Amino acid sequence: MLTDVLVIGSGIAGMSYAIKLSELNPKLRIVVLSKRNLLESNTKYAQGGIAVVQNFQKDSFDKHIADTLKAGDGLCNKEVVSFVVKEGPDRLEELLNWGTEFDQEGEGFHLGKEGGHTAKRIVHYKDKSGHQIQEALIKKIKSIPQITILENHTLVNLITDHQLEQGSKRRCYGAYVISSKDQRIVKIVAGLTVLSTGGAGAVYNKTTNPDSATGDGIAAAYRAKVTIANLQYVQFHPTALAPDYNGKTFLISEAVRGAGAHLKNSKGERFVFKHDPRGEMASRDIVARAIEIELKEPGEKVYLDCSPIGKEVFELEFPTIYQACKNLEIDPFTEGIPVLPAAHYFCGGIDVDQNSQTSLSHLYAIGECSHTGLHGANRLASNSLLEALVFAHRAAVHSNDYFENNSLDLVEEQIPNWKDTDIIKDQESKVIGRLKSSLQELMSQQVGIFKSNQSLQQAEKELEKVYLATKDIYENKKLTHQICELRNLVNVAYLIIKQSQNCKENRGGFYNIDYENL
Repeated sequence: MLTDVLVIGSGIAGMSYAIKLSELNPKLRIVVLSKRNLLESNTKYAQGGIAVVQNFQKDSFDKHIADTLKAGDGLCNKEVVSFVVKEGPDRLEELLNWGTEFDQEGEGFHLGKEGGHTAKRIVHYKDKSGHQIQEALIKKIKSIPQITILENHTLVNLITDHQLEQGSKRRCYGAYVISSKDQRIVKIVAGLTVLSTGGAGAVYNKTTNPDSATGDGIAAAYRAKVTIANLQYVQFHPTALAPDYNGKTFLISEAVRGAGAHLKNSKGERFVFKHDPRGEMASRDIVARAIEIELKEPGEKVYLDCSPIGKEVFELEFPTIYQACKNLEIDPFTEGIPVLPAAHYFCGGIDVDQNSQTSLSHLYAIGECSHTGLHGANRLASNSLLEALVFAHRAAVHSNDYFENNSLDLVEEQIPNWKDTDIIKDQESKVIGRLKSSLQELMSQQVGIFKSNQSLQQAEKELEKVYLATKDIYENKKLTHQICELRNLVNVAYLIIKQSQNCKENRGGFYNIDYENL
C-alpha cells in the first residue's frame, strides 16, 4: 500500500491530526491505523476532560501556566507550556466544530477542578469526556473520503533504511503492520508517518490504561534509533478502584476530589495533609506517594469519602463511577470508595520539537507516546488531551507545508515485503501470556512508585530472561500481535529501567528511596 500520510494510532491525537490535515489539503491520501476498533483507545478512558482556560474573570493563562510548571517540578519547557495553554481555546473550538459536546452551565461550560489546579478550568462531559470526544471524532473522520481507516492492525516496525543513497539523511518510509484478523504482515509505504500510539501502562500489572497500551510507538521508534527521553517519569494515578471492575482496573476521576471528596485511611484521617498543605488537591505524584505509604502499613486501606459531595450531585456528575460502585455494592457516601494508585501516564516518550517532528526525518509523534516538554516530571491533570490537540494541529500545519513544497517521491516496489516464518502454535501463545505477566509483575514490584538502586538492578537482571525468551519466539515463529506487543513491552521496560538508573534526583513522578536524604 502506498499513501501520502500514515497515521499509526486512532485516539484524539491521531484522529484530530488526520482531520485537520484533510481540511488543510483535501488532495492528500491519509491512512489511519487503529490497533483495535476505532473506539478502543486511551482517549476513550479519559474521565476528567480538557484543561482550557474559559472563565477569564477568575482564571487566566498565567495561572494555568504557573500550575503546569509547578506540577512539572522544574522540568517543563516554559515556551512549550506557554503556547500550549494559550492555543487551548482555539483547539477546543475546533473540537466543538467537529461535533464534540461538553456539559454546560449558564451561558458557558460547566468547569471542573482537579489536583494541582488553582481554578476551575476542566471542560468535561460528565465523567466520560474521553468517550464523548472519541465518538465525535470517529463520526467526523468517517465522513472524510480521502481518509482510509484500517482497524485491528498492530505496528511491527518502522521502515527506515531502505533505498538510501550513501551520505543521505536517514528517514522514515512508513511501517510494517500486522493484521490481527488474518495474521498477515502488511507493508505501508508513506511520504510522512505519524506515531500516535498512546502510552505503555500495560507494562505494569495495575493500570488505568486499556490492555492495548503496550508502548508500540515508543518501542518501534527506539528500535529505529529515534531519541527517547524521560521515560523514568511514569505518572501513577492516585485513585483507581481497589477491586477490579469487570476484570479491569477502573479509574476514579480526579474530578471527584475536585468536587469535594476526601481521602481517608482506616482511622478516618485525611492523611495527605501530612505530605502537602493542599491535601487531596496536591499534584498526582504527591498524592500517589502518600497513598502508597499508607498502604504499606499492614492491613491498611485508603478510601475516598464522597459524602461531602452529596448523593444527588454525585449521581449527576459522576454517573459512570456511581454505577460501578453500585454494581460492586460499594457505598461512596458511608463507607467510601476503596482506592489505590495505578500506572496512568508517561510524561516522557519520543522526543519531538514544537511541530512534533522526531529525530528521524519524515516521522512525527503526537500524544502520550511523545515527549514535548509540556509535562516535565509530572503531568498536570487534564493537560494530556490539551497537549494532543495542540501538537496534532501543529504537526498537521507542518505536514501540509511539506506537501506544498514536495511531491511523494517513493515507489512501493522499492521497499521489500516482510518475510513470514512458521505459524505460531497455541503452546507458544500461552508462553507469551506467562512472559507478559512476569514482566508486569517485576515492573510493578521493582520499578513502581518507589524504587531503589538495588530494585532497578534486580529488574534489569530479571528482564534479561524475559527478553531472551521473547527474542527467541519473535525471530523463529510467525508474528502475531501478541508477540509484537510483548516485544514492545520489553523494549519500554528496558528504557524505563535504564533511564531510571541514570536519574540521580527525586523529582515529580520519579522517586528512588536511596536519594531521599540527598
